[in-house]
Amino acid sequence: MNTARAPLPESIHPSLWRASQLARGRLSTVETGYPALSRELPSGGWPLGALTEVLPQASGSGEMRLLAPALASLKEPIVLVEPPCEPCGQGLAYSGIPAGQVLLLRAKRSSDQLWATEQILKASTCGAVLLWLTHARADALRRLLLAARSSTSLFFVFRPIREATDASPAELRITVRTAERGVSLDIVKRKGSKFEGELTVNLQPGAALMSLHGRQRRSVTPAKSPTTEVAFAN
Repeated sequence: MNTARAPLPESIHPSLWRASQLARGRLSTVETGYPALSRELPSGGWPLGALTEVLPQASGSGEMRLLAPALASLKEPIVLVEPPCEPCGQGLAYSGIPAGQVLLLRAKRSSDQLWATEQILKASTCGAVLLWLTHARADALRRLLLAARSSTSLFFVFRPIREATDASPAELRITVRTAERGVSLDIVKRKGSKFEGELTVNLQPGAALMSLHGRQRRSVTPAKSPTTEVAFAN
């Protein structure tokens, strides 16, 4: 008696995979610039049209240099929403990111930050959107997830590492801790098999992208949200 072998998941549909595998399918991604990290991510890169959470040990733990190679590969504008420090033009340029390509958006109220981010994602005119949140409700994250899925942008939400134990609708969640020559990463959530252990990534040496010493910037206030400030990093 012959026993028929179970068909491979990808032969049934390209978006199917076994629970023991990383997600494959037709995921659009941007190369991370760090091969060891790319091998651990579904489809080998940062996902487009998705919500990725970056949970650093502390602000300035290397999270920006971790994203720098992917951001440097983009041709469209990059929006920073309420970063903890002012962008450093010299640091951006060192990482291959033209300062004139970066838009800085400031909003005092978290509701304005979320609203502005959602509108930017829905417009789908930016290569990447980076949002810093101290506290985030699950329903707010779900709205951002839906907006991200309607876009073709990279979308990163930075939250404190203590939030790693909370449930989140994000497709990809990564904690970032400082290490001797770079950062130590834990992939808390990804599509596919569970990540075991920690991954050390040696970051390229160079100036940090964010500096506490802000530089003068030219401000433009959009009509739709009077409490939101948009500025170009000089």
